[in-house]
Amino acid sequence: MPNPKLPLIPGHEIIGRVAGVGSNARRFAIGNRVGIPWLGWTCGICEYCKAGLENLCNEPQFTGYTRDGGYAELTTADERFCVPIPEAYTNAEAAPLMCAGLIGFRSLAKTGNARRVGIYGFGAAAHLITQIAVYQDREIYAFTRAGDIEAQEFARSLGARWAGESADSPPVMLDAAIIFAPVGDLIPSALRIVRKGGIVVCGGIHMSDIPRFPYRLLWGEREICSVANLTRKDAEDFMAIAPKVPVRTHFETFPLTDANEALRRLRHGQLQGAAVLLTTIP
Repeated sequence: MPNPKLPLIPGHEIIGRVAGVGSNARRFAIGNRVGIPWLGWTCGICEYCKAGLENLCNEPQFTGYTRDGGYAELTTADERFCVPIPEAYTNAEAAPLMCAGLIGFRSLAKTGNARRVGIYGFGAAAHLITQIAVYQDREIYAFTRAGDIEAQEFARSLGARWAGESADSPPVMLDAAIIFAPVGDLIPSALRIVRKGGIVVCGGIHMSDIPRFPYRLLWGEREICSVANLTRKDAEDFMAIAPKVPVRTHFETFPLTDANEALRRLRHGQLQGAAVLLTTIP
């Protein structure tokens, strides 16, 4: 990861209307509603960009990290990386799709054709991708923090076949697992419940250290992989399928002045779905 821009205006899932365009901008007109995702710019010339892997660009720019973000009344963006927002979604409904949805979608895609998929950490990304997976006729097995009955019930309400604690074993072996919780200890746990030839996908930017584990957990051609950022193709594919499901975001709104309270509740697992900050009326 590059170093953050300082000073910085944070905020990386932005929904708003175009207030002005540059002299060479052609994709959107003033008044169009767009989303600005995490990946805000890539160089287009490095080996990764040329190979269709712009999410691995050597010189990327990230919204709310190396570019000023959405904790503001106005922001700037490269139109090539903006996402058209379907009218079916309000601003608040669409905001979690710009990162939780897109990263979750890329994580799900990494599982290939896996039918039985476990998800560790049932938050913003998990609740969106569960809906996609169920639509695709997959089976979702949700793993939550110990004692989080509310999150388990939430997962079942979205179509999860089974829900339990992260230390539990599901009733069947799984084809794949996605870890959204930034907890390295979950990798050996996930490997234990994934069948031979299965994959464990780590969907976060950061994770605590992965503990030592016996090779037998990995043996059998199991795989571990990470997900880094997203591509414009991910956004195009996700936004094409989301309205068809339709994917519904579960969120709680906060005024921008309560951003710290939203972060506190997120940190302590006190949110169901996503938190959305409002700078204007949605």
